[in-house]
Amino acid sequence: MKQRLITGIVAGILFLGMVLWGGLPYHLLILAMAWIGFYEFVRMIGLSLRSGSTWVGYLGVTILVFPYQPLGIEPFLPLANTLWLLLVLFMLITVFTKNQITIQTAALLFLGAVYVGIGFSYIAESRHLNHGVFWTFLLLAGIWSSDAGAYFVGKAFGRTKLWPAISPNKTVEGALGGVLMASVVAVVFAVFSGGLLSAGNALMIGLSCAVVGQLGDLVQSAYKRVYGIKDSGSLLPGHGGILDRCDSWIVVFPFVHMLMLLPA
Repeated sequence: MKQRLITGIVAGILFLGMVLWGGLPYHLLILAMAWIGFYEFVRMIGLSLRSGSTWVGYLGVTILVFPYQPLGIEPFLPLANTLWLLLVLFMLITVFTKNQITIQTAALLFLGAVYVGIGFSYIAESRHLNHGVFWTFLLLAGIWSSDAGAYFVGKAFGRTKLWPAISPNKTVEGALGGVLMASVVAVVFAVFSGGLLSAGNALMIGLSCAVVGQLGDLVQSAYKRVYGIKDSGSLLPGHGGILDRCDSWIVVFPFVHMLMLLPA
């Protein structure tokens, strides 16, 4: 627990410092995190990093998370076209390798590239919005307060297992504690936002951070259980890898954008 706490504090301070810095340096950090996350995903499914299909996945992640806005350039293709071309490339790999790379492996790589690439792209793009520091801090605070609320309420009052087949330590009481904590924190942000954020929108964002964030955590737990691993990586002592630490981020950030809870 001590190591986990120290790692969390140090990593949190450094990351929040990069959020304040913003611009190209912050976006490049997010791109590096996406590359590491995809590496963890590839290693988890047991594919060689020297495989050409792996590098197609890295290409897809790079295109999705590329710092277009800080560099002042437009994306090469609309998102839907990019995803379609990436899908076709992975399907063609099965042909060119004469099924040495199976359709199942190609599908997993496509899933990983989209899961990681789109998730981290929205994390980066949130900082580029007007008042991007506020919006990024709001979402991070909502996610982290949900985690804290779920942990402490679950420890104190948890009796009913939430989904024991996937994550045996999570409880319904803890999940509700996370929802309450994230909602309160989001409303506090609204109170001090100077009119930037309404209480209603804040409540929706808080609920999204808690509910969707906890679902993202369960998704991570589910596929790690399939592969029989505890952590996706070991980059962050006491926390695991990038995907372990950012499992909620990469679903919450896209979700609140899709609900148009953040300014366009």
